[in-house]
Amino acid sequence: MQVVVTKHHGLGNDFLVLETSQISQQIMQSANFDWANMAREWCNRETGVGADGLLLLSRTGKLKLGMQLFNQDGSRAEMSGNGIRCLAQAAFDTDGFDEQVSYTVATDVGDRVVDVESVSSDEVSASVDMGRIEIIPEPKNWGSIGCDPIRPVMHLSVGNPHSVVGVEDVFVVDLLDIGLKVPQINLEIIESGPEPDAITMRVHERGAGITQACGTGACASAWAAVKWGLVPSSVREVLVHQPGGDSRVRLDHPQIGHVTLIGPAHFESRHLLEVAL
Repeated sequence: MQVVVTKHHGLGNDFLVLETSQISQQIMQSANFDWANMAREWCNRETGVGADGLLLLSRTGKLKLGMQLFNQDGSRAEMSGNGIRCLAQAAFDTDGFDEQVSYTVATDVGDRVVDVESVSSDEVSASVDMGRIEIIPEPKNWGSIGCDPIRPVMHLSVGNPHSVVGVEDVFVVDLLDIGLKVPQINLEIIESGPEPDAITMRVHERGAGITQACGTGACASAWAAVKWGLVPSSVREVLVHQPGGDSRVRLDHPQIGHVTLIGPAHFESRHLLEVAL
């Protein structure tokens, strides 16, 4: 059977979005139905449409959505800050809104509220309460990357696991090499500036490799940067420069310990794809 899939990106971090209402529950519950394989096939940049991940959009009520995320390699991810904005844009476009609306999105790590506002026919701006930032244990095999012990390092959860490392220059680090040594986490390297309220970040994402941007990574990095003093403690909104563009992270918002991620989502294209049954 064929389904309509839309492609979106948040700062170059791109996703395919499939609204699951196109497929019957009986088919989806079939033992032969394999989302992981479809993600690998559709997200392949050489033989498929190409994307960092596949998002499954479900409807659970008026302005209530469900999100499941499969990485480019078919693995599951708990959360994505850029992905949830892309998912919300797909719903926003389908619902025909032309102003601002708030969706509640059920994810693997709980509900997230996404405020979506139209910018143009193919772009929205969205802010997401990303939940609480929490410190997590050092990941297995961390010592293999050979991180200088004097470098600031913080291991954090934004619903998914991150290791943030402070460096002098993010563009001279062989990020692919060190990222492959700890593939079970999302690895961010950051430096301060160039503005007083900003950091510059690169990321190696679990299940996708080096990507143009990472929403949860931006949140973890902004949080770590303030804790380390790379950004003044008085700053409540950090500008995060990434290869694909800039996002903003509000700290201790909408409540203490939480962060709010703000950035765009762009519609790219629509595709008719075959679902293997």
